[in-house]
Amino acid sequence: MAVSLYDVSVPVFTRGLGQLSHILDKGLAHAQASGIDPSQLFDARLAPDMFTLAGQIQSASDASKFGVARIAGVTGPSFPDDEATYAQLQARVAKTIDYLGTVDRSLIDGHEDREVVMKVRGNELKFTAQRYLLQFAIPNFFFHLTTAYDILRHSGVPIGKLDYLGRY
Repeated sequence: MAVSLYDVSVPVFTRGLGQLSHILDKGLAHAQASGIDPSQLFDARLAPDMFTLAGQIQSASDASKFGVARIAGVTGPSFPDDEATYAQLQARVAKTIDYLGTVDRSLIDGHEDREVVMKVRGNELKFTAQRYLLQFAIPNFFFHLTTAYDILRHSGVPIGKLDYLGRY
């Protein structure tokens, strides 16, 4: 059986976002139990030139919703990057999951050769939908998801590999 473009996009992003929500919950619980101001985690970053935890969550949200929208040939929802609390980050993750659930499989499957054009730093990048998903959108999503995990782990949050992967 062939794996469809839908199957390697929407469920993969949805599962990853679910795990992101889980590690965010663990981060907040750790902050509360340790007497740490949650904003310390919210604003934490691995290096001065990298996004904060909040920026990583926003970027994972964008990578998944715009990734699916682009391969489906539709316009994805735009969320302002103005989250200032854990509750707002969790709401963004939930809104992204909700959006992914609205994208019809028929808009994705069978459209592997659809042209996807992106502007990045003044350059126009052209892909087929399949190449875009597999070589740009998925790696970008997992970069931000992994970096969010790493920020929390580096900040002392007791999370491990199964918190990232989830239980099957």
